[in-house]
Amino acid sequence: MAGNNLKEVSAEYLLFEAKREEKFITGSEAVKEAILRANVDLAISYPITPQSESMHLVGDLYAEGYVKDYFRGENEFAVMSEVAGAAMAGVRVFTATCGPGTLRAFENFPMWAGSRLPIVMAFMTRGVNAPLTIQPDTIEMSFLLDTGMIMLHAENAQDLYDMILLAYDVAEQTSVHLPVGVFVDGFFVTHTRQKVKVIVEDVKLKSYDPSRSPMPTIDMETPPFRYMRDPFVMKSNFISYAAHASWQQEVIAAMYRSKKYLEKYLGSLIEQTNTDAEIQIVASGTAVSQARAAAKILKEEGIEVGIIKIKSIRPFPTEEIKDALKNAEKIVIPEFNRAGWLAKEVASTIKNNDRIVHGPRVYGGMTMPPEIIVEVIKKGTLIGV
Repeated sequence: MAGNNLKEVSAEYLLFEAKREEKFITGSEAVKEAILRANVDLAISYPITPQSESMHLVGDLYAEGYVKDYFRGENEFAVMSEVAGAAMAGVRVFTATCGPGTLRAFENFPMWAGSRLPIVMAFMTRGVNAPLTIQPDTIEMSFLLDTGMIMLHAENAQDLYDMILLAYDVAEQTSVHLPVGVFVDGFFVTHTRQKVKVIVEDVKLKSYDPSRSPMPTIDMETPPFRYMRDPFVMKSNFISYAAHASWQQEVIAAMYRSKKYLEKYLGSLIEQTNTDAEIQIVASGTAVSQARAAAKILKEEGIEVGIIKIKSIRPFPTEEIKDALKNAEKIVIPEFNRAGWLAKEVASTIKNNDRIVHGPRVYGGMTMPPEIIVEVIKKGTLIGV
């Protein structure tokens, strides 16, 4: 059935009520399934592994009539600039990139947030360091933390599917109107098959209404220069400094206003199991899955471990993390990156952060066997050494 024949429904119906069936698909195919229902006007692509397959499949949706327009940009920077122009004109857009592509396009992301553009984008994270690697690594997420973008981190293909769909409703709220990045660990999710419950009814998300934007939509009556509106912003004086500073504050405030909309779909920005355990593992992305396996091994040895899954990195669930970790004796934070950006976020949030056991951290594409988490827990918490 072509896209024009799908019935437009609310995001609430799409995510909570529409009939679903379980399919055994890759993360890249989950992206296609989500965009099929997202009523996207324009998708722009540029190939980079491991993202390429997802945007190739979105191109198939264009050929089938589910996406109104689609083309390949000249490079990653060009793609993000073109996506911005489309969003400024009131168009619902989608794109994806990863690793070096993220860095090449980086200037655009704070511009998106400052321009209050409700762009939804998927990041299939990969390494960026020399020597070259195309393998999974979440280092690029640490670079994006202060761009003003809302950042969701999917554990698996199901999360990826649902987060892309809910992202459009959150991004397009008048009080929010910010870009949303849905992050997933490349290859671990994009190229493996998992069971994903996808919508099978002939429905799609309601069209984007650009009149809800807090910024003027560019059209024949509103040329691009009107986006700056006040010429004093370009001058070097106190008023221009204050205007820019206050706008940055508004962008961050809008990001935190998104929290109530995210909670409507995610339930909470965190998910916690075994809340009373003295040892707590805090993780996001596929590190959560590895933590679950490690907790199972430890339980068989008589060691109780709790798990806190962080779904949203921006806005960061500060109060939820404080409450979840208030009684923890030791906190273990496994990550797929060298920098330990999640450990830094948690350390800046809680009291007595010397409770944090740093690591394990693997990067450059290495896997994280649950036995490594078990070893770190035993050594770092003086259990069973």
